[in-house]
Amino acid sequence: MFNLDKDIVFFDVESTGLHVIRDRIIQIAMIKHFKNGNPSKELTFLINPGIPISEEAIKVHGITPSDLANKPTFQQVAQEIYDFIGDADLAGYNSNRFDIPILMEEFDRYGFDFSIEQRKLIDVQRIFYKMEPRTLKAAYQFYCHKDLENA
Repeated sequence: MFNLDKDIVFFDVESTGLHVIRDRIIQIAMIKHFKNGNPSKELTFLINPGIPISEEAIKVHGITPSDLANKPTFQQVAQEIYDFIGDADLAGYNSNRFDIPILMEEFDRYGFDFSIEQRKLIDVQRIFYKMEPRTLKAAYQFYCHKDLENA
């Protein structure tokens, strides 16, 4: 399926808000594809953040405090997440700006050395924006079906 140099983990997180340092992960879903062709593995957790979830975040992901009341904390599942990822490359949507930084903060909070220096980071949003530019020229072409010149 993939021609990989090393394992890769596609992942997504939901959180209490958008601040990568102050907010906490409340859900993480991961799919690991192996370079040797072994079947992919999945791992998903709902996580009790120990802090309030912003109303704005609840409107986006629909996860409420009652959904998380009896779930483990990040500290309780950190080792399993860390081991699952291993030294794999990482991929996601908007992952370079949000998912990876908030994951790194969570790991750091509990003493895990989670480095991205030896990993490839694949942010599908960046690929999408390169393929479908979000510029005035692109918007004019999309909506007006004309080329924008001398703008």
